[in-house]
Amino acid sequence: MIREHAEAGHSVEKMCAIYQVSRSGYYKWESGSESNRAMRARKRSELLEKIRAIFDEYRGRYGSARIHRVLVKRGVRVSRKRVAALMKSAGLVARHRRKYKATMDSSYGYEVAPNLLCGDFSVGYRDMTWLSDITYIPMEEGWLYLAATMDLYSRKIVGWSMDRTMTKGLVCDALEMGIKRRNPGRGLLHHSDRGVQYASGAFREMLRKHGMVCSMSRKGNCWDNAPMESFSRTLKTELVNGTRFASRNEAKRAIYEYIEIFYNRYRLHSSLGYMPPEEFEYRTLSLVA
Repeated sequence: MIREHAEAGHSVEKMCAIYQVSRSGYYKWESGSESNRAMRARKRSELLEKIRAIFDEYRGRYGSARIHRVLVKRGVRVSRKRVAALMKSAGLVARHRRKYKATMDSSYGYEVAPNLLCGDFSVGYRDMTWLSDITYIPMEEGWLYLAATMDLYSRKIVGWSMDRTMTKGLVCDALEMGIKRRNPGRGLLHHSDRGVQYASGAFREMLRKHGMVCSMSRKGNCWDNAPMESFSRTLKTELVNGTRFASRNEAKRAIYEYIEIFYNRYRLHSSLGYMPPEEFEYRTLSLVA
């Protein structure tokens, strides 16, 4: 009777006093009742089903932190620890990172630009600072190289290019895509590592033509380009690892889908308050307007 009236909004304390039972005794009984255990089991099962659905929706790319954020966004009240415990009990483990080879060759005679970024990844507006890097994707028929350019403000990949070899054309094409899409103003800071492709005359001339300021990482210091390195690791973890691409065309289609559909539009970024890049840009531009 107390439980039925409590669910209707009546005070448990007052009802316990009326019926002359202790509150601790009531709560002990209530927590151990068969119907309550069944209810808890049902809620656990329903929550685990939602977690599995999100895990599958994001193709096993999300761990407990991001799955918890998705649940909260969808109106589910639950703690991150509970999500982690349920995932562990169900054997739901996000994809792991693997080591991969370096793609930079700085043994050349080109001029090296100074490090103007200096590890400061805080920017105030979009198209203020861009980062670029090259990574590789293994396939049954060889390698596929991906050059990508990121807007540091929103972590959005604004330009990218893929080819079977690492050439200056690869990085120039990625930069050109970003320029055509964003039309940035003059004075944009472009930062990369010291790879020969970024130090080449053709790439440096492209930067000068569009009024971009060239910045390069210190020798052997990958942390100077950490957000871009993070993108490459995330791509490997969430897409490449555990996948066997039979051909370059198959890999290109998968990478296109990952960057343009998933990464830029849906992936939750912890550095952006768990928002996707496009949503972050939309919200911040709306606030400015």
